[in-house]
Amino acid sequence: MSAEAVGAGMPTQVTLDDLAQMAAADENHRYELSPEGVLSVVPPADPDHALLVSRMFAWFLTNGYGPEQVVTDCGIDVGGGRVPDLTVWAEGMPPRRARSSYAGTAGLLLAIEVVSRGSEVIDRVIKKAEYAKAGIPHYWIVERDSVTAVHRHSLNVETGEYEPDPSGAQPIAWLLTTVPEVS
Repeated sequence: MSAEAVGAGMPTQVTLDDLAQMAAADENHRYELSPEGVLSVVPPADPDHALLVSRMFAWFLTNGYGPEQVVTDCGIDVGGGRVPDLTVWAEGMPPRRARSSYAGTAGLLLAIEVVSRGSEVIDRVIKKAEYAKAGIPHYWIVERDSVTAVHRHSLNVETGEYEPDPSGAQPIAWLLTTVPEVS
């Protein structure tokens, strides 16, 4: 497909409704929209990425979180449309539509992003700032390095910014042998 063909059908300003339609029509890409209207199109996760998300999903379920609390690939409305790799919701407060098909952040306790090649700046800087501004209490960044380091952050409500966990980044092997705490 040529760039002209894609661009010709592109709206001047992309809305969450547009984004939802693009995502529904294309299973080969993930679409996200920043609050400023910047459209990101990325390929689907590779197998290693998918396995990391699956391991964390199972870890939460094994440790008492219900399937309505731990959700993969759930679009959330943070002023734009983002799709964290994994989200954890308060008990009795599963994701609910806000605008378009994207969930609001009420009840959202934790957003987790697994860093992929090409998403480094978006995951480490841009989404971190957007999720903090949206008031999401916890944000974890999972690196794809030799130990698969997990950087856990908690929102400081006074500053509106995330602060790193005082114990620092931990290898995922250590994390998955603990009991998750994200309340």
